[in-house]
Amino acid sequence: MAESKVNGIIKSLNILEDDLESLTGKVGDMKKQLSMKSQTEIDNLLEKTREMATKEAEVMINTSKEKATTESAKIAQEGEAKLSEIKSNIDANFDEAVKHVVSTVLKA
Repeated sequence: MAESKVNGIIKSLNILEDDLESLTGKVGDMKKQLSMKSQTEIDNLLEKTREMATKEAEVMINTSKEKATTESAKIAQEGEAKLSEIKSNIDANFDEAVKHVVSTVLKA
């Protein structure tokens, strides 16, 4: 009778061992699934982050482009004003400059 109890205990332990191995296998499968889901989520978040960064970069580029265009128009306008001023000064002092050159040439 003691031997049948021992056999019963051994059978119970074997069943527990089989259950433990089964659970270990299931846990391993769950780890793989969790790892795959995590990697998928990481990939999705990375793609979303790239899209957001691209959009932000485009906004920054467009803003910089508009600012540069405005600044270049301002510089061109200032250049035109300076050129007009120089032309005006040349026109205003042309006769005197010619007289000065002729005077200098005749003295030499």
